[in-house]
Amino acid sequence: MKGGCRRGDVSSVKTKRAYVIGSGPNGLSAAIELARAGIHTTVIETQAVIGGGAHSAELTLPGFIHDVCSAVHPLAIGSPVFQSYPLGEHGLHWIQPPLPLAHPLDSGDAGVVERSVDATVARLGAREPYRRLAKGFARDWSLLTDELLKPFKVPRRPLLLGRFGLHALRSASWEARKLFSTRRGQAVFAGLAAHSARPLESPGSAAVGWVLGLAAHAVGWPIPRGGSQQITNALASYFQSLGGSVVTGTRVRSLDELQNADAVLCDLGPREFLRIAREKLPADFARKLESFKLGPGAFKVDWALSGPVPWRNRECAQAGTVHLGGGLEDVIESERLPWEGVAARRPFVLFVQPSLFDETRAPPGKHVGWAYCHVPNGSTSDMTERIEEQVERFAPGFQKLILARQVLSPADFERYNPNYTGGDILGGAQTLRQMVFRPTRSLYRTPLKGVYLCSASTPPGGGVHGICGYHAAKLAQVEMEKS
Repeated sequence: MKGGCRRGDVSSVKTKRAYVIGSGPNGLSAAIELARAGIHTTVIETQAVIGGGAHSAELTLPGFIHDVCSAVHPLAIGSPVFQSYPLGEHGLHWIQPPLPLAHPLDSGDAGVVERSVDATVARLGAREPYRRLAKGFARDWSLLTDELLKPFKVPRRPLLLGRFGLHALRSASWEARKLFSTRRGQAVFAGLAAHSARPLESPGSAAVGWVLGLAAHAVGWPIPRGGSQQITNALASYFQSLGGSVVTGTRVRSLDELQNADAVLCDLGPREFLRIAREKLPADFARKLESFKLGPGAFKVDWALSGPVPWRNRECAQAGTVHLGGGLEDVIESERLPWEGVAARRPFVLFVQPSLFDETRAPPGKHVGWAYCHVPNGSTSDMTERIEEQVERFAPGFQKLILARQVLSPADFERYNPNYTGGDILGGAQTLRQMVFRPTRSLYRTPLKGVYLCSASTPPGGGVHGICGYHAAKLAQVEMEKS
């Protein structure tokens, strides 16, 4: 060490400084890891409020608290990163609805996922391979997620990962037909896999279906009491308790503004990172970022409702999440069309009514509803009527309950968070290649010394889990220690 520092003379040891650009779950997790390592860390957020994809607000009427983006959080409660933080001490409390998921059909029947594997098998007509695999993988959930939710490397548990991969690498359409003997079971698996925003006939599309289905058994599909903002608030509170600082309402326009940093971690998508760093990047790396493939956009509607949704199948009122889209073939078509540049006439809709389980979300007797569907990236189609028709299809009388609505188109999503390019809320297409190498083979590293990427465009991808930020911060720590 320069300067002839004597043992115990800490006054001459330079405190390292880091900045994190962006206050989404990944940015805050990165900041926490840096602060825990004794690095003076500041989070810089463009918006007046923190949160990124985990933010809640009164979008429709006073007293109606809506989740702006994410609403239900199996990956958050199951995240090994979040589990290592004392978030409960900082105000985060989970609510587990009686049922994680329901998927109604036109017949009035509904596919239902319960926490119990055996109960779910009986309800969905799952074949023996599903029962055996689901029980085993749910039991080993923490070991499995430790393998799946990290950068690609030689696995520590190759047999476990290999068994999972044999099924995850298949198409969701194939897996649904092989695993389930009933229409409701096949529809449920298609709906689970549709969270990937990929065509369900494509290889690897079964992976997300398996992960989310196993999460329902292992950890549930909970909602945070008070809305998704409470995840953000707990992360920020813990970060600040470690001595970290948060600056809001400040837009970083160039990396030159942060020249005094030992490390800069960017919770930014490829195009946003190019905005602040293009002039410093080698041309070939910039081209790789520009070629990063985007996924479909999202079109979302929030409602203030005068009462609970009148589901034809009553079990839907016990489910934290309701998938609306009919049978397997209907869901397959709905999820293929956005990749063909077409907005589906009858879209697959993800629906949540959190006020059924959390009285803090709406005035007494009133409710909030949240729903979105996939559309072509950058689509200008207004899907409001089509989404409401899908809800009405399975809950006759729903539209009479609407007091007010708020719509977010793909362009609105991008204005809210520039990382959501063209409305892509997952941070990039979930293709097989981009599930491993995102946004480039360098993963979190950039060619710039001390500058790292930590957004959902890095492994393991989209979702409120903080794991992208965690791994980027760990890499930054190792490289700071070497310098």
